[in-house]
Formats: sequence, C-alpha cells, structure tokens
Amino acid sequence: MNGVERPSGKGSEVNVGSVKRVETQKEMGWSVNGVVGGEKSEGGEGTSQITRLYSRFTSLDKGENGTLCREDFQRIPELAINPLGDRIINAFFPESEDQVNFRGFMRTLAHFRPIEESDKSKDPRVPEPLNSRNNKLLFAFRLYDLDKDDKISREELLQVLRMMVGVNISDEQLGSIADRTIQEADQDGDLSISFNEFQKVLEKVDVEQKMSIRFLH
Repeated sequence: MNGVERPSGKGSEVNVGSVKRVETQKEMGWSVNGVVGGEKSEGGEGTSQITRLYSRFTSLDKGENGTLCREDFQRIPELAINPLGDRIINAFFPESEDQVNFRGFMRTLAHFRPIEESDKSKDPRVPEPLNSRNNKLLFAFRLYDLDKDDKISREELLQVLRMMVGVNISDEQLGSIADRTIQEADQDGDLSISFNEFQKVLEKVDVEQKMSIRFLH
C-alpha cells in the first residue's frame, strides 16, 4: 500500500484494515482533528464528545470505508425501537445519497443534544446551534413533511400516526385524530400545518429535552 512501510523483524505486523481506514479518512478530509477545528462544533459538541461520537461512528462502520449506510443505522437499538426510526435514519442522508460520512453523522446527531445554557448565545452574529429549540422543531417538522413542500398535509400526518400507534387504533379513529389536529393547528385555513403553526402547537412542550436520543453507548 502506497505510503505505508511494513516494519521489519519477527512478529512485526501491520493492521491493514486500520491503515485503510486512516488513509480513507485522510483522503476524505474528515479526521477527528479536522472536524473539531476548534473548541466546539456547530452543534455545540466539545472535543471530548466529538471523540466519543467518532468512536461510535467507527464501531458502526462495519465496512471500514469511512461512511455509513442505512443498514448500519438499523443496528442502533435506539433507532430500531423508535416508531419513526426509518424517518430519522433518512434524515442522515442527503437527497439521492446512500452513504454518510462522519461530518454528516455528527451534524444530524447535533439536533438530539439537550440544549445547555452555554449553547444559548445572545450574540446575533453567532449562528443558532443545531440543537436549539427552533432547529429541533424544524427537524421534527421535516419528519412529517415527506414531499418537502413546507406543509404537513392530512395524509402525511396520518402516515406518522400509523407508524406511532400501529394497529392499536382503527383508521377511522386515526382519521378523527388527524382532522382534529389540523383543525386546531391550522390558522390560515389551508387544511395543512405550516412550520409556524407547528411551532405554536408545541410552544408549551419541552422539546429541548424530549428530542434527545443517546448514541454514545
């Protein structure tokens, strides 16, 4: 392998898989040090947490190629038991992509970090962290908004309700719940829920703590 010199002497070995992983990281430009770049990432993670996330990422990377596929995510217990697991997994992948690197992995996970006082900057020049209340709500909104038209339709709401309750409630009951939800949230009469309306419906919900999933175990 170019750039790798095998040590001489009895008992000397090179872990080819590890070497390959390091070379892939260098080629892609997202080694841990490169991602950290400073004390905190855009999602508010400190260096120690990023290092632990990287360790979790590499443990999921069964192909040792520096990226994760959907099947890798399906092995995460927290997602496997989540009714919206498939929707959350899809959020890790840019449109038309079937692989995600560490930077993308960390960026999406940032939405699930509980927000802390240190994350709340009053400086308007500082970008809003990905784990802010507004960004958490936007992430949740997009789990419903399948056609990406910036509105949640009755059918989109029904699809999510079916995922969450399974066969425990009849279609008629689910339809009633969807209709009531839209009726209560819809302020402009277009029979759908915009992001602003979504925010108002959840204004008293502790989204900062409820939207939290542990991935570091």
